[in-house]
Amino acid sequence: MKKELAVVMLLSVILLSGCGPDKPATVTPDSSESPSKQVATQRVQDTDAKEIGTSENEKVKLYSITDGVKLDINGNQKDFVWNVPVDTGTAPQVFYTDVTGDGKEEAVIIIQTGRGTGLDNYDIHVVSDKDLSEFKVQSYEEIVADQLETHVAKKGDDTLAISVKAQGKEYNFNYGFDPVPDHKQDSLAFGGVYIYYLENQKIKLNLGGAVVGSTTYVCDFNVTYKFDSAKNEFVADQIEVKPIEK
Repeated sequence: MKKELAVVMLLSVILLSGCGPDKPATVTPDSSESPSKQVATQRVQDTDAKEIGTSENEKVKLYSITDGVKLDINGNQKDFVWNVPVDTGTAPQVFYTDVTGDGKEEAVIIIQTGRGTGLDNYDIHVVSDKDLSEFKVQSYEEIVADQLETHVAKKGDDTLAISVKAQGKEYNFNYGFDPVPDHKQDSLAFGGVYIYYLENQKIKLNLGGAVVGSTTYVCDFNVTYKFDSAKNEFVADQIEVKPIEK
């Protein structure tokens, strides 16, 4: 009888131990996702960023990434969705210089975005090294709409009479031939050539004015920008008009 009682008690202990509260399952790492492999994957991701431009003092570096570019200023990085074509043949220009006039450098990136017959396009980006925020630079479209007036008229000798008003100053000149005699003319066309560059820590723009319906450029507009601290952006300050002689 004592032997049978001992067997019953032993079975009870075994059954009670199996009825305890549930415990969270222990997840065993998959050997296929070992830490060494995870590190290797991160390294592959890092190598996807390809350096495509650097400033002369190497304090600003530009990298191409899958969804745009990565900008590095003194070790601080930020991604931007900028258009950087790979087929223009011109590498991005990268500068680290004071263009706002506050005594502190900014990153300036100039990228060629279009190239071809009668076509030469550039974009410009100015980024603060403090918080990596981007300053607005007044576009050529805004300059044309707000500060330029142009008029083109055909003359009887197959030449064109062109008048331009920029910042209140008027220019009148003739162009030696009409490249599209069957096309009605009214004003100059813009957008084929706009080239940004830096000169003496100033942002400048060369903007070409063409005869509508052609790639014939009859006038250059050389724009010098200034930084407007109230608007916190770069705006056109001076516009020089230069007729192109045939």
